[in-house]
Amino acid sequence: MSISFDKALGIHEKALNFRAQRAEVLANNITNADTPNYKARDLDFSKVLAAENDKVNNGTFALNMTNSRHIEAEGMSDDSGSLLYRTPSQPSLDQNTVDAQVENANFAENAMGFQASFTLLNSKFKGLVAALRGE
Repeated sequence: MSISFDKALGIHEKALNFRAQRAEVLANNITNADTPNYKARDLDFSKVLAAENDKVNNGTFALNMTNSRHIEAEGMSDDSGSLLYRTPSQPSLDQNTVDAQVENANFAENAMGFQASFTLLNSKFKGLVAALRGE
């Protein structure tokens, strides 16, 4: 009997990858806080989670080909996790939409989510190791 890591680890592996990507985006926002015309970006965790849940429940999606010249969409990635622009809370003279305090708060929240996912994955692996050892 083989172990399916997808079933054993659940959504936590993908959540950890998402949190790492979001940390990069938020760090980029913080870095460009003083760059004129820079637009703050962010990833929406709830949309990514809903898309992953939909994939699990309904299987992979398929597109109808209405013409023989259409290109098949096999292996096409879902863009539900694409970057979104953040709506600024106050206007800026240089058209920069980064609010350093908001970005720092989002970064801290993301770091806590990353740590939670990492802790859950760690406990899952400890359980799998204990099961393999027969403890």
